[in-house]
Amino acid sequence: MTRVKRGFGARKYRTKILKIASGFKGSHSKLFRTANQQVLRALTFSYRDRNNRKRDLRRLWITRINATARKNGMSYNNLISFLYKNSIYLNRKTLAQMAILDNECFSDIIKNIK
Repeated sequence: MTRVKRGFGARKYRTKILKIASGFKGSHSKLFRTANQQVLRALTFSYRDRNNRKRDLRRLWITRINATARKNGMSYNNLISFLYKNSIYLNRKTLAQMAILDNECFSDIIKNIK
């Protein structure tokens, strides 16, 4: 079998990994082996947290809607139920923005669906 030295390919791969790890502290950004471990770990967390961010934002929107709905005398559960019964299809992100920025409009919606 012929010998393969892998000089250029290996160096290119290591440079790519070290470039990704450039903001890490200490040997995590200098030494290839530890940098490689940290990069794999970081990429795993970033993949997981992209999905968790969506979950956290939805939870935040529901909390904001519930707080504003309770000020207007209705619970979140009843609000969503009445919205669907009256064929008002606003998503939770939009409702949360209305609850924060345009409180009067949100109150009008609640008055109309009661």
